Amino acid sequence: MNETIESNTSSSANKTAALCELDVVFETGIRQPKFGVDAKSHLDILSAFERVLSAKNISADPSKNAHYRTGWRSGEGSALAVLFPQTLIQLWGSLKIAVSHNLIIVMQAANTGLTEGSTPSGNNYDRPVVIINTRFLNALHIINEGAQAIGMPGATLYQLQSELIKINRAPHSVIGSSSLGASIVGGIANNSGGALVKRGPAYTELSVYAQIDKHGELILVNHLGIDLGNNPDAIIQTLSDGSFATQGLGQGQRKASDTLYQARVKDIDADTPSRFNADPRRLYESSGCAGKVAVFAVRVDTYPVAEKQASFYIGTNDPGDLYQLRRLLLSKLDDLPEMGEYMHRDMFDVAQKYGKDTFLSVLYLGTKRLPKMLSMKGAVDAYLNKKTWLPEYLSDRLLQGFSRLFPQHLPKRMLQYRQQYEHHLIMKLSGSSVAKGKTILQNYFDNKQSGGFFECTTTEANRAYLHRFAAAGAAIRYHTMHSKDVGDILALDIALKRNESDWVEIFSPDIEQHIEKKLYYGHFFCHVFHQDYILKKGANAHHVKKLMLAQLDQRGAKYPAEHNVGHLYKADDPLRDFYKELDPSNTFNPGIGKMDKNQRNCNCCL
Repeated sequence: MNETIESNTSSSANKTAALCELDVVFETGIRQPKFGVDAKSHLDILSAFERVLSAKNISADPSKNAHYRTGWRSGEGSALAVLFPQTLIQLWGSLKIAVSHNLIIVMQAANTGLTEGSTPSGNNYDRPVVIINTRFLNALHIINEGAQAIGMPGATLYQLQSELIKINRAPHSVIGSSSLGASIVGGIANNSGGALVKRGPAYTELSVYAQIDKHGELILVNHLGIDLGNNPDAIIQTLSDGSFATQGLGQGQRKASDTLYQARVKDIDADTPSRFNADPRRLYESSGCAGKVAVFAVRVDTYPVAEKQASFYIGTNDPGDLYQLRRLLLSKLDDLPEMGEYMHRDMFDVAQKYGKDTFLSVLYLGTKRLPKMLSMKGAVDAYLNKKTWLPEYLSDRLLQGFSRLFPQHLPKRMLQYRQQYEHHLIMKLSGSSVAKGKTILQNYFDNKQSGGFFECTTTEANRAYLHRFAAAGAAIRYHTMHSKDVGDILALDIALKRNESDWVEIFSPDIEQHIEKKLYYGHFFCHVFHQDYILKKGANAHHVKKLMLAQLDQRGAKYPAEHNVGHLYKADDPLRDFYKELDPSNTFNPGIGKMDKNQRNCNCCL
């Protein structure tokens, strides 16, 4: 495949020239004060927010808002307040106040990120921090007869999936992050990947967003491809009311998804990854912004649901089997697999025991309730953590104990394969690929002793996928329950080269000596893996991670693969330049990518 052509046609400069007919940028007259001159007290600032939001939508008590200041896996920091706007108009008003008082702005939706990218990090900022949580701004509009959707900042993948299923269509991602309540905008902002092989990273060139320009002025950009009004307040009002056309909407040359991904993933001999978070080809305005702008709405493609689908469970003791099957299926099938999720036996065991409560919650309560449940758990944990006489991680211990009361939740054939095989792959095929893919599997495993497969019943398939997607939380729970006996947890998500045959990593003794347990799972056809490492007690996590990343660099891997760099990874030069272009004064989410947290000198603060 011709990667050079794709890269050139996707460059920001070419896009800007080609799409100028849709460029609509509005100034607001709201400017940041020169750096260091704002002497307003915190109480005055809170009073200003209260006039826009009302007191009930502001949480300024650190003991009550800890959940929103703390990352899902790690990371936390102080904040002047956490704001919960109930309308886009309130969000817009909150941004105006924050900019006029020169506050740092951290945008947050579901806070399900794994790299500390949606919370403050530490307390060493040069300005007060305010977190704006958008989860209540969850309006969703199905447009162009279901071919696309427009999501507001808090609209979730679960919401979108629930609406689209009524018209036999599907969103970019249908399980995994959506099970944790992740938002549509959050996926776009992070170029998130996901389990669906055909669809690539979350991506759009159609959005409405606010940013602070090089003059320190708050501006609103309407690149949604829809006439929403002729000034910022009118645009926000129209979006808030939903009073815009929903059918027959054009989009010029702008894309509402990564339409070139299928060609990339089928290029099995390329010596570069198929997708990774900081891929310069997929950094465009809201896409990949990592909270460096405030996104009000995104327009995304939807997808038809295949009429015929079948799932296959594959097990093997030879990792070479999965590599060969990946090449065969991606090269021989006209219609790519819908999904191909990998899990190592050690991860299987951990997810079976420590992800059981998540599994059962989704199975019996559905994913709709999970965000609220997680929020409630976070609030309970924050309260209990202040009671020093109580055991640590009490809620986790109670949930873990409660899950043991339930009978075995995994199908018999899955458990049999767990006993027989080290490596597991659950694969979904659709359309004409069902019969052809089954034939490929039969021919490959004929007279082969290292592995085998079976076609799943509906129940087996549903439970296999749910088991796989309970894995991330299970790794955290395992670490929590063994915290007294083990060291830190290191969580990496990496993208291997598409032609990487030795996909199972082998560590040198200087790394291996520090590891208690290795937990591997991932999106196999995309060659994107989540790798969680439980370190031994006393191991230096920073040192071990440095050694691991150096080895990944030697292998030509990219990381993080589908979560933004957050505060855990160093942004490379193209990504740093992209962040600086979006946010010249370093007001939104400063410090991500291990960049400077201080306000940058620009025309507004010279």
